[in-house]
Amino acid sequence: MERTLSIIKPDGVSRGLIGDVIKRFETNDIKIIALKMVHLTQADAEKFYAVHKQRPFFTSLTEFMTSGPIVPMILEGENVIEKNRTLMGATNFKEAAEGTIRRDFATDIEKNIVHGSDATETAAEEISFFFNQFEMNER
Repeated sequence: MERTLSIIKPDGVSRGLIGDVIKRFETNDIKIIALKMVHLTQADAEKFYAVHKQRPFFTSLTEFMTSGPIVPMILEGENVIEKNRTLMGATNFKEAAEGTIRRDFATDIEKNIVHGSDATETAAEEISFFFNQFEMNER
């Protein structure tokens, strides 16, 4: 079984979309094995998004990700990284396929409701950023 990290961003939390996003996972045979609500500090956001430090959107991204609580979760399932990225849709919600989370709920290219790991290695790093071994509810 593959694992990935998904985050419901501050815009999704503040708009009351946590249940809608989770429902998308559950109805697509994706198991949630860990979930919590946290509020990132600026330092934490900068560390998590360090890979984007030289990009022009780094400051606005980290400020946005600290603007309110987020819901990180560990998803598990067959090909879950690819399945999650398909469910999320393109980063630019205007280019996202019909029926995807971003197409249905996003209001801005940055305020696009969700984050998802893009590869196995990234998923492992991102999961360990938010969760320790005792927080994973494995069966």
